[in-house]
Amino acid sequence: MIPVSEDSINPLPPAAPVLGAFGLPLAASQDDEDDTRIPLRRDRLLAALTLIAGLGLTLATPFALKAGAEFFLPTTTALVIAISLIPLLEWLERRRVPSPLAALFCVLLFLVVANIALAAIVVPATEFFRLLPTRIDRIQSNLAPLLDLYSSLEKYVNKTLRQIASTPIKPAPTAGVAPPSSILELAATSAPAVIIQLFFGILTAYFFLSGWTRMRKRTITSRTSFGGAMATARVIQDVVDDVSSYLGTITAINIVLGLCISGALYALGMPFPLMWGGIVVLLNYVPYFGPVVAALLLAIGGLMTFSDIWVALAPPAIMYGLHLVEANVVTPLIVGHRLTINPIMILISISFWGWVWGTTGALLAVPLLIIIQTVIGAAGKPDIAGFLFEHGTLTQQRKRRGVEIDPRADTGG
Repeated sequence: MIPVSEDSINPLPPAAPVLGAFGLPLAASQDDEDDTRIPLRRDRLLAALTLIAGLGLTLATPFALKAGAEFFLPTTTALVIAISLIPLLEWLERRRVPSPLAALFCVLLFLVVANIALAAIVVPATEFFRLLPTRIDRIQSNLAPLLDLYSSLEKYVNKTLRQIASTPIKPAPTAGVAPPSSILELAATSAPAVIIQLFFGILTAYFFLSGWTRMRKRTITSRTSFGGAMATARVIQDVVDDVSSYLGTITAINIVLGLCISGALYALGMPFPLMWGGIVVLLNYVPYFGPVVAALLLAIGGLMTFSDIWVALAPPAIMYGLHLVEANVVTPLIVGHRLTINPIMILISISFWGWVWGTTGALLAVPLLIIIQTVIGAAGKPDIAGFLFEHGTLTQQRKRRGVEIDPRADTGG
């Protein structure tokens, strides 16, 4: 007989399967990993396409705004002015004034204030600078010491300046055109396109204000969730509060600064002190650049008025001294940190909107920057750097001791 062993009767058990990640069989774990990677790659592809489309839209937007300035400029100006008037509108509506009447009152009040400011600035400025051709001799005599000092440093400049100084200057004939006395007369003497834009901006501001309450309520109640409704209400309120607070506070500060400068110029004997104060108020809305332009205009006015160069340079010195006190002490103390904006962002905004829409764009630069920052702060900033680098969209192969290593291997990715 052939002996039978126990092993031949009881066969060996099957080998245990090789386990992969999460304790699953290797084949199953690989399939699951492939199933999770495919949607991830699809989502990242869609995100990359969205990023490229957003970049293209961002690059094309400035040129579209500049090309369509006839439409976008009055619309944006009217909306910014209307947003700054919303607190007054809501104050009137709380006293049971109908929305159309409250909106009409706000628009008319703004037009009256703008008309008074225009009459206080444009009318005397037109009269004053009409005398510029007749005051060239005085300006040259005031600048003679400075020009001589500069000409001693450069022979070519010395020769050029002497030729300019020796050339008799004939006053240019001036036409007897009466300056505009109101904003309506200025619009009437302007191009028809300006009249249409002005009228369009007034209508835009009025209809925006008259339908503001209903539009805000409909925007909030149309959200599908309570959290979305609260977030929308908070963004709307933050935009209104920040823009109206900034414009209201800066306007009050600029008016006080203009009155102080007007009083100092009146004591100095400068003609049309209220005009110069109004110019300072208007240009002070443009940070950094506006005060410099105002100081240059005051220097020209001083050189036209006074025969002594040091007295002539006193108006711009007074103006800039008061501006430094306002910008470094008064405004930070009143505005505080709530509306503190990065100076780099202010410069970029002024340069951008000034390039797109000129002087009006520079005046709108800071309010538009506040609106954009408020909306982005509520919606969340896109993490473009994280999208590009952190999650491996842009990867590079590093060589470490002659071995090519994927940087994601360091983090287990």
